[in-house]
Amino acid sequence: MTLTRQTIAAGSALLFMTGCAMNDGMSAKTYNPASTVVSALDTGGNPMVGGAAMYPSKNIVENAVNSADHTTLVAAVKAAGLVETLSGPGPFTVFAPTNAAFDALPAGTVENLLKPENKDMLTQVLTYHVVGTNALSSAIGKMIADDGGVHAVPTVSGGTLLARMAGDMITLQDENGRVATVTVADVRQSNGVIHVVDTVLLPNMGDTMAKSGGNPMVGGAEMFPTKNIVENAVNSADHTTLVAAVKAAGLVDTLSGPGPFTVFAPTNAAFEKLPAGTVETLLKPENKAKLSQILTYHVVSANAMSDAINQMIADDGGAHLVRTVAGGVLLVRNVGGQIAISDEQGRVSYVTIADVQQSNGVIHVIDNVLLPAD
Repeated sequence: MTLTRQTIAAGSALLFMTGCAMNDGMSAKTYNPASTVVSALDTGGNPMVGGAAMYPSKNIVENAVNSADHTTLVAAVKAAGLVETLSGPGPFTVFAPTNAAFDALPAGTVENLLKPENKDMLTQVLTYHVVGTNALSSAIGKMIADDGGVHAVPTVSGGTLLARMAGDMITLQDENGRVATVTVADVRQSNGVIHVVDTVLLPNMGDTMAKSGGNPMVGGAEMFPTKNIVENAVNSADHTTLVAAVKAAGLVDTLSGPGPFTVFAPTNAAFEKLPAGTVETLLKPENKAKLSQILTYHVVSANAMSDAINQMIADDGGAHLVRTVAGGVLLVRNVGGQIAISDEQGRVSYVTIADVQQSNGVIHVIDNVLLPAD
């Protein structure tokens, strides 16, 4: 017997879809001992998960939404647009990471995955935890034994997990070598089974999640913390004007150096907001010094993540002055939870994508070009 990936309808082979809050029909106002006994029997011997009873007569969604240990997983499914319910016949096996498992990822990973621009990546991660069959722990253990101690499990995402036994516990190794242990097994559902795991499993997506360290995509491109600012920026379809300007100003070597640098990176759309002909004029060789001044006005000689910037804003009473490489200053504030940057001409730019980590610093994407005083 082998675990095989079954063909399923689009959107149905997804983790813990949540369309609405579930209600098991009981409340404190209608409590009576008889109904409590019936409910206990209805669990069919299922273990509790996240403080909630799990009913084999309910499907994966109806049970999962009640687990206090899986609120991050539910939020992730919503952000991925995977809210359609797993109410079909299945069967499905779901390896369900706990909130603590998500908390163990590098700082900022979950927040970045939940951003709209990372929806595809998030979907791939979530469906890597789903198998198109109903595999109880006894069946998994037998397959492991039959295969000589390790069994390859194909997932709905197209990736593979390696299942092994560690004592009497099932472990799962992902394509990046991370190992998760099944901590609560055989939570039977009407359309499959849930096994709770203590680690988020990450597929090998080439130059994606494992290597990007949770960085958001920028301009349709992966951003890798192992690459420097220039190496990442050249791949962003939203920053071709900025890259051209950096080259024209002769700043490629500088921004490829050790840093650290914080770069506030205007998009192509930001440059297009400038008066007609401004960019073309700045790119002329005779205006190299002026172009360099403007570009370095977007650079700070520090590695300043958004949390650090917000802390400095708070420490300074709501507004913090930032000295740039160009010698000018920027005024940063927090406006409605978003970092706002005022230049020396009173123009305001907002950080639209924060904390794009680089090997030599960090990029924050902004929606306006910052201009120093004339």
